[in-house]
Amino acid sequence: MKSEKVRYFTPKEEELAELLMGIGIKRNVSKVLVYLASTDEATSRDIERGTDLRQPEVSIAMRHLKECKWVETRESKSESKGRPVKIYTLSRPITDIMDTIENEKKKEARHQLELIKKMRECISLQ
Repeated sequence: MKSEKVRYFTPKEEELAELLMGIGIKRNVSKVLVYLASTDEATSRDIERGTDLRQPEVSIAMRHLKECKWVETRESKSESKGRPVKIYTLSRPITDIMDTIENEKKKEARHQLELIKKMRECISLQ
């Protein structure tokens, strides 16, 4: 049997995942994003083990990351007769992804402030 080296989060990576969750990024997406940022490439199974997420949680996170175009997938033949193994990598540097998240959050905050301003206008008209 082949021995595998499983990579786990460092305290700094755990903190980054927590910070992402704090700004509203879903837990599974945060963990997968941080995991992929700290490795060149990973299989779904690697991600499950390293992030302590279940397979469906990893799949949901991957779907979101693909929709954002932040992750690329390639297939590699399995060592056994089963399905090919999917291997994931970030499609952009993590700093670019963080810039995108920051811009989205700024846009959301401006929108919320605009709504509050309109609410105040409505109240003053009464």
